[in-house]
Amino acid sequence: MKLSKIAMLAAIACASYANSMSASANETFQLVGHCEEAGCDCSEPVCGCEDACDAMCDDGCDSMCGSGLGLGLLDHNCCIGEPWSLFGDHCGWSAGGWVQMGYHSRANALFNSRPDEFQLHQAWLYAEKAIDTSCGFDIGGRIDYVYGTDGPDTQAFGTGTGWDNGWDNGNDYGSAIPQLYMEAGYGDLSVKVGHFYTIIGWEVVTAPDNFFYSHAYTMYNSEPFTHTGALFTYTPSDDVTVYGGYTLGWDSGFDDNGDSFLGGISLALTDNVSLTYATVAGRFGDSVGAGSGERGYMHSIVADVALSDNLQYIFQNDILSTEDAAGATVRETYGINQYLIYTVNDCLAYGGRFEWYDQEGVFDSEGEVTSLTAGLNYKPHANVLVRPEVRWDWDNTAGVDAGLEDGDDQTTFGIDTIFLF
Repeated sequence: MKLSKIAMLAAIACASYANSMSASANETFQLVGHCEEAGCDCSEPVCGCEDACDAMCDDGCDSMCGSGLGLGLLDHNCCIGEPWSLFGDHCGWSAGGWVQMGYHSRANALFNSRPDEFQLHQAWLYAEKAIDTSCGFDIGGRIDYVYGTDGPDTQAFGTGTGWDNGWDNGNDYGSAIPQLYMEAGYGDLSVKVGHFYTIIGWEVVTAPDNFFYSHAYTMYNSEPFTHTGALFTYTPSDDVTVYGGYTLGWDSGFDDNGDSFLGGISLALTDNVSLTYATVAGRFGDSVGAGSGERGYMHSIVADVALSDNLQYIFQNDILSTEDAAGATVRETYGINQYLIYTVNDCLAYGGRFEWYDQEGVFDSEGEVTSLTAGLNYKPHANVLVRPEVRWDWDNTAGVDAGLEDGDDQTTFGIDTIFLF
């Protein structure tokens, strides 16, 4: 079911945590400050005054960066250098990927459904030509391939017979092609045509773009992962981005699974606050059976607030309301997710997530589920990300079966490592 915000490999590997909607202000603090001491007026996060500051900034860190081993756990100094790329960029094309391996102690009926095993979640490869419309018209595209225990969850399973829906290997492992699209643009307007990630929500399928190892109930049960169709993006200014398009329902391949509108708007309200509204409405899928296709409306509102140079707060609200062809309720869900992320430096960030999820039609009975997750992101190298976490889940209503392995409540320890290339 997911998007938004796919970055190229260099941007992913340089981030101190995955899937932030804003770049780390701490990098500006470390690098630009020393460049200004050298007599430069630097306005870019990576120094911006190359001639006078090359000696300080050749490796992406200054002379005050400490040990140089990427071990800045207790202070604000960290040196992880530049990320290594297996393929690099050639004539506008880039290719790369990552390998995500992890362990978690309990299952929760979300992505992490294979407990007490060391497993391969994502062996990911992509090739992309990102468009550049600064000089006029350009055309590009992207293809992604994934194998692992996350593979079956990212297949085009909307109709039950999607193009990669049968690419399973045993009970939990499988392959998928979660993206395959062409993109064209001119000036401030662009369009994707094909199979692509959704723009709904804050958490995404791609592991390096999330802060946490585990996922939210809202993301997994109330949001699409992918769409097939056409999506226009219009950026009239640096502060406004507008989306609109037509898709074949939710999580479908190149077959008729529905008719839905996908759209939204993203606003930079201030230098420290951004707000994104995204919605999908129409016929979501026909996989349940003839004439019983799910249809309705859902939206996601995400507010991203930089409370300080190091502290980021994200608030998300999702509402989903669907029914079948006869008018009976299929799913009614309401979710609130809150994230608080403190970035110490390029090597280390701490985070917390609290979710309240009220649902009808997702689990066996109507009721509420809450979840609290605490974790950290540690980068010992520019191409390596380690994400340990502890998660607490509670069924708040008697009779609700949210798929918790331990019953009504449970504590789960999880840790994964992502190797980017």
